[in-house]
Amino acid sequence: MPHQPVTPVKRNFARSMRREPTEAEDRLWQELRGRRLDNIKFRRQVPMGRYVADFVCAEARLIVEIDGSQHAESRHDQERDAELKARGFRVLRFWNEDVLKELDAVCDTIIAYVRDESLQPWR
Repeated sequence: MPHQPVTPVKRNFARSMRREPTEAEDRLWQELRGRRLDNIKFRRQVPMGRYVADFVCAEARLIVEIDGSQHAESRHDQERDAELKARGFRVLRFWNEDVLKELDAVCDTIIAYVRDESLQPWR
């Protein structure tokens, strides 16, 4: 899939998402920022084509998405994941509740996916 330039509208939207994260996004970012998690580089709210990815590890081609219940069985998310996969990324999704209640397990899972690029997300 060819690279698409990021529009100013998309860039501003990503900035607003960084300024107003959900509680779960903020909690996970505190673990990911500044290479705190196993010295892995992550960026947050990254414009990618028509979408904005919550967290991206470019080196491992891994996107981490934090979802609320409105994302259950979401056709939009399926289309989004298909486009991001076509760009060569794996998309790992966690529920907000998982991040808030099981942060260590979420972080361990992220480390495993970064270290083993053959692992494929389960949902």
